[in-house]
Amino acid sequence: MSIMKFYEYLSNVERFLENRQDLELHNYLENMHAADIAEVLENLEEEDQKLVFGLLTDELATEVLEEVSSEDFSTLLKALSYEKKVAILDLMSQDDIVDKLSELPESRQREIIAFLDYEDAADVKELLIFEEYTAGRLMTKDYVSIQKDYSIYYAIETLRAIAPDAETIYYIYVTDDLERLVGVISLRELIVSAPNRSVASVMNENLITVNVNDDQEEVAKIVSKYDLLAIPVIDDNDVLRGIITIDDVLDIIEEEATEDIYKFAGSSDEEVYENDATLFERVKNSVKSRLPWLIITIFGGLLSATVLTHFQSTISANASLALFMPLLAGMGGNVGTQSSTITVRNIALHEIEGSGIFRTLIHEVSVGLFVGIVCSVIVGIAALIMKTEYHIAFIVGISMWANMATAATIGTIVPLVFKKIGVDPAVASAPFITTTIDLTGLSIYFTLATLMMARM
Repeated sequence: MSIMKFYEYLSNVERFLENRQDLELHNYLENMHAADIAEVLENLEEEDQKLVFGLLTDELATEVLEEVSSEDFSTLLKALSYEKKVAILDLMSQDDIVDKLSELPESRQREIIAFLDYEDAADVKELLIFEEYTAGRLMTKDYVSIQKDYSIYYAIETLRAIAPDAETIYYIYVTDDLERLVGVISLRELIVSAPNRSVASVMNENLITVNVNDDQEEVAKIVSKYDLLAIPVIDDNDVLRGIITIDDVLDIIEEEATEDIYKFAGSSDEEVYENDATLFERVKNSVKSRLPWLIITIFGGLLSATVLTHFQSTISANASLALFMPLLAGMGGNVGTQSSTITVRNIALHEIEGSGIFRTLIHEVSVGLFVGIVCSVIVGIAALIMKTEYHIAFIVGISMWANMATAATIGTIVPLVFKKIGVDPAVASAPFITTTIDLTGLSIYFTLATLMMARM
């Protein structure tokens, strides 16, 4: 939704509320998408939120609850009657309920689960047991499964009976007598197959599955790789425990990408602003996220200062050398960040495996060497125009070339090393990379200057 459209929706809803035009507001909301309603609700006062939400039909209210934050989910439910709570929660998918409950206190979780029927309550409690960010926590038990010895005719009749409660019926999962997953059949294959054939004769046994304990990022990679609309989740005994649908996978991809971006900036997702967060909480979260990396940068700067103390005599002999320190450090940091960004992205896409590691390193180092040549020539000419001595221009140019090649190497190697030792490569963030490159860049620059000036 565009900004202009959002403000149009918000303005109209506020106008209906102000004029107490409940019927007109109800009709207006019925023509809005649930996601748009959720966004409008987040920008209303709590009492207005409850009033607007109470005007929605059960079906639309369910869709809106799936879009709002956990806190708003809890608040909006509280304002409903017992019957309305039961009706709406019965329409919600299990994975969405679990997603909302997981961020609420246990006491509030128990209160909400009490409104579910016995079977749904048992399923939700089971899903909440799994570790956060695992396939078990993400899955839903609202899936369609049939026995492999069913006939196609009986399978279709079974599907008619159980499909209304399923989250998706594009894939029908086939199990044996012990509930172990043995195959899958698409809805299309089921319909076009002869009624007297057995499910086992037409099912696809080439299964793509995830384990209940698999990390959610791994789940997203598998679903993306094989272009699946849903993926079955099994336990260590191959028993089918649930499915994860594409809408949840898209949320994972967004969440993981956001997390990596924050890490690259030397921050974290704690800085995401909640509408109900106070200014103090926002400032506290930002300070908590940024300060550790800034402290690392301070120590990196102090190390750089220590390096410079060893070259005081060189700087004193020719003060012009100091003019180009910011340029060298800045260019090195830029090249290093570019290389690390490309490397981390390729790691995330599983494009760096085996010999791919060596190819990636050669590629980035080669890029650093060639862009370094071009930049070193430009900097050398600029140094001459600034009326520095020829040997200073030469030192600056060579240092620029060596620094950019080194920066590309460091920016590539650090994420690869982090991956090798089991650390998230995204932690090789800009502050870490630039601090390391500053140290190496200054060392290269003044070591070269000292050696060349000593020979003159």
